[in-house]
Amino acid sequence: MRAALANIGDPCAAMWMLLLAVVVLAAANALNVLLAPGWYVPVCAVAAVLLVLIARRSGLTWADLGLGRASARRGLRWGLVLAVAVLVVFLVGVALPFTREAFQDERAAGLSVEELVYRVLVRVPLGTVLLEEIAFRGVLWAMVRRRWGPVWATVVSSVLFGLWHVQPSRGLTRANAAAQAVFGAGQAGVALAVTAAVVGTALAGVLLCELRRRSGSLIPPVALHCALNSAGYAIAWAASRWWT
Repeated sequence: MRAALANIGDPCAAMWMLLLAVVVLAAANALNVLLAPGWYVPVCAVAAVLLVLIARRSGLTWADLGLGRASARRGLRWGLVLAVAVLVVFLVGVALPFTREAFQDERAAGLSVEELVYRVLVRVPLGTVLLEEIAFRGVLWAMVRRRWGPVWATVVSSVLFGLWHVQPSRGLTRANAAAQAVFGAGQAGVALAVTAAVVGTALAGVLLCELRRRSGSLIPPVALHCALNSAGYAIAWAASRWWT
């Protein structure tokens, strides 16, 4: 505890802790994409735990990380409203013929029922959302905010969040018919799609950071992120079978 408190007033130590957190994220990304993709959920869970330990070691409190009890009830209310809103928007979107094509994604269409359940209930909430929210709206946001304030915290976190999605977005034009129609199928189309995805996820990161700042809790961004990803997979899977 004494060492942690000492770190709060030590700019050099705080910077090293921030760099260490970025290294953990980079290592998790390398494992998930290149070295051990089959261990995606365990890697994400371990990385999230390591990031929290780094943050606590640097002197951040549970409240600083958006995990405090005082803001949990407000966060739950926000989270429920956001999750319901996402589900309503998705159902309306897939019901309308001119927006339905955006939900026809081969990555979801090719899943079996068992794979879909795993993706919606395990991989997304306990892998993707857990790591990304702990990392970008929890640890990194809190570390940068302590040194440079909430504006820079949101900028740094959101830029890194956008860059985090470079690799996943490389197959977007192959998997999604709407994306291919907009950007094209060649290398130029892939580059445009990746750029658009990075910019789009960075802007989404700004929204998620603002939800975290206003609510004081990680629950609203977690709920929104989980609803978007999990419901997105489920709706896309259903659209490929029932609304083609």
